[in-house]
Amino acid sequence: MRIYNTLTRKKEELKTITPGEVKIYACGPTVYNFIHIGNARPLCVFDTLRRYLEYRGYKVNFVQNFTDIDDKIIKRAIEENSDYKTVSEKYIEEFWKDTEGMNIRKATVHPKATENIDEIISIISTLVEKGYAYPAENGDVYFSPKKFKDYGKLSHQPLEDLEAGARINIGELKKEPMDFALWKGAKPGEPYWESPWGKGRPGWHIECSAMVRRYLGKTIDIHCGGQDLIFPHHENEIAQSECCNGVEFANYWMHNGYINVDNVKMSKSLGNFFTVRDVANVYGYEPIRYLMLSSQYRSPINYSVDIIEQCKASLQRLYTCRDSLDFALEHAEDIVLDDAAGIKAKLDARRTQFCDAMDDDLNTADGIAAVFELVRDINVMVMDSKSKELIEYAIALFDELTDVLGFVYNRESGDSLEAEVEALIEARQNARKEKNWAEADRIRDELKERGIVLEDTPQGVKWHKA
Repeated sequence: MRIYNTLTRKKEELKTITPGEVKIYACGPTVYNFIHIGNARPLCVFDTLRRYLEYRGYKVNFVQNFTDIDDKIIKRAIEENSDYKTVSEKYIEEFWKDTEGMNIRKATVHPKATENIDEIISIISTLVEKGYAYPAENGDVYFSPKKFKDYGKLSHQPLEDLEAGARINIGELKKEPMDFALWKGAKPGEPYWESPWGKGRPGWHIECSAMVRRYLGKTIDIHCGGQDLIFPHHENEIAQSECCNGVEFANYWMHNGYINVDNVKMSKSLGNFFTVRDVANVYGYEPIRYLMLSSQYRSPINYSVDIIEQCKASLQRLYTCRDSLDFALEHAEDIVLDDAAGIKAKLDARRTQFCDAMDDDLNTADGIAAVFELVRDINVMVMDSKSKELIEYAIALFDELTDVLGFVYNRESGDSLEAEVEALIEARQNARKEKNWAEADRIRDELKERGIVLEDTPQGVKWHKA
């Protein structure tokens, strides 16, 4: 597999530290609100990266954090007349609802910043001892980027250019505008932890360095996140980690592109800001996942009503194919077709096509195209074959590839629904035999209201969800 490495600005062959194993850290949310559709993209993209690596036989150790103490969380706690812990736990629960809805698997570990205070303090202490960081009179501790010769290597900007936009805010006691906080002295009424520099709490950047080292080690295979994190967050992570540990922090850096809304960058100030919950309440969760994978992850992606409707329609094609395969299997026979081997070979070619796309820097757009080529082949060569062996082969391959993408996951709760729908279809058939057209139409309309579409075929009545 080849991955575009933000650090080197080129695609590189994935060579892991331990053969057969991959250590991945993905920056998680600051839990003070519902996640928005911009958050959904890295969640879906890097969940798919993990799924694909596991599909190719790797053992994946996937860590994704929660920032559960932060200025925004403290502000939200004040607004809600609550405390930081109540706020963070509330929105972690909402995070689980949304990620489960999008079929995102839980990470190997989901550590919280507040669970890693000792590790954070240990790293800061080392940085102070080595002269890369210094305590201020108010209890803050700052890191000095000028003392790290490679600062700017991820964002590919010299320190002088980065300094141009830096400033010292009121109340900050740092020596240089580019210096950033590792530890923040507690203000009256704020939550705090004891430290060698007094009562305070961690800065944002340091928590990820601490959790990477604790749960994955000093050097990891892949660090990933949104493009907006390249600078300053990931740049600062590299600086503080490599100065503390004396080794390379991450071998590969993956960053997904931005999301636009109606071709305009999403922004609260522009009023084009949507949470995942907002969109899911109208269109469901699965079209959101489909949208996030419909373009190569480094490209910008556009959200609009028309596009999310197209995603929903594309998913319906997949569901229709899968339901039709089940229907075909029910009416299949134990027959061996003369050209069965040739048909299987053509289906297998779609697996190769899919893997070639995914091996090329996780090109999910071309991976999805391969799945729809498979659907076309199934419709042409398999669906009416009546060969049980061939239909089962197609089902296994369809499920194999759609599972890597995390699609077609709302069928699993369908046992009770299937029994109920089949019973209504049988009742409709009986009504038609008795020429009770009014009752037959009533049942069909009831099914339609519930999103069930009926199709009369020579083999019997087929149904699928609209």
